Amino acid sequence: MKKMFTLAMMMVMTITANAMSYNAAKNEALFLSDKMAYELNLTDAQYDAVYEINLDYLMSVNGHADVFGTWWNRRNADLRFVLTPWQYDRYVALNYFYRPISWHKGAWTFHVYSHYNQAKFFKHHPTVFVSYRGGHNHKPAHFYADRRVAKPAPAPVARPHGTPKHDHGVGAMNRGHHMGGSHNAHKGSRHVAQNTHKDNGSGRFGGHR
Repeated sequence: MKKMFTLAMMMVMTITANAMSYNAAKNEALFLSDKMAYELNLTDAQYDAVYEINLDYLMSVNGHADVFGTWWNRRNADLRFVLTPWQYDRYVALNYFYRPISWHKGAWTFHVYSHYNQAKFFKHHPTVFVSYRGGHNHKPAHFYADRRVAKPAPAPVARPHGTPKHDHGVGAMNRGHHMGGSHNAHKGSRHVAQNTHKDNGSGRFGGHR
């Protein structure tokens, strides 16, 4: 049983650090949000908002207690304002979206990499990818409560998750960047060593500009 658990842990991406740089966080938020956009049939406006919410969450967690703590609850609350009921129900049902990260032996684990090819993207970058640097979830009021976000029609047929590793069709992009430091890939996983340097003054987790 222990051996099977170890093998399962190898199927995800881990980051051995208490926090990630801003650049690492935004690229992880991009990958996660892109897959949510595909499976939840997000509109462009929803895609922008979901990216912001995911980035806020990743920039706010700094240890094991944060994984399912205040910032996770805030993420779920914000997503309720942005998603339709059927989208939110599907989001909750997909654990690699609902619980995107976990803490194991001093490392962050990103579960979405066990379901999707690391080089595959379904959409272009959200329009806020460069401009948004986090912070909405640190405001007392819910930023998305009164925000008008275009939503899709009633629930479509559910899309299958996962992407074959040989798929290089439309929308495929090469994620040619390192997050935090070293980069090791095996069976759809990546390991990123701790980054001890700031990203050209972009800041660390928990800091918003």
